[in-house]
Amino acid sequence: MNPLTRLLVSFLGGELITLLTGVIPNTPAMLVGATHYGYPLPWLTRLIIAPQYNPWRVDMLGFLGDTIIWFIIVAIVLFILDRGKKAS
Repeated sequence: MNPLTRLLVSFLGGELITLLTGVIPNTPAMLVGATHYGYPLPWLTRLIIAPQYNPWRVDMLGFLGDTIIWFIIVAIVLFILDRGKKAS
C-alpha cells in the first residue's frame, strides 16, 4: 500500500470510528443535566435540563481530538498489517 493510500484510508477510518463512537455514552461521574457521547474524548453533548431550542451540542475541538487519536490508531494498524504482509 503506498503512503498516500495509507494516509487516505487512515483519515477515513479515523472519521468513521469517531462518528461511530458518537453513540457511546461517556458522561463523567457526578455530572447532572447533560449526557456526553464520544470516546475517548466526549465531543457530543445532549442537554437534559433546560435544553432551550436545540438540546444537542457539538464540541469541535473534542471531535478533532477524537479524529486525530483514531487516525493515529488506524495508521499504526495499517502499518503493522503492511509490514506483516511483506514479511510473509
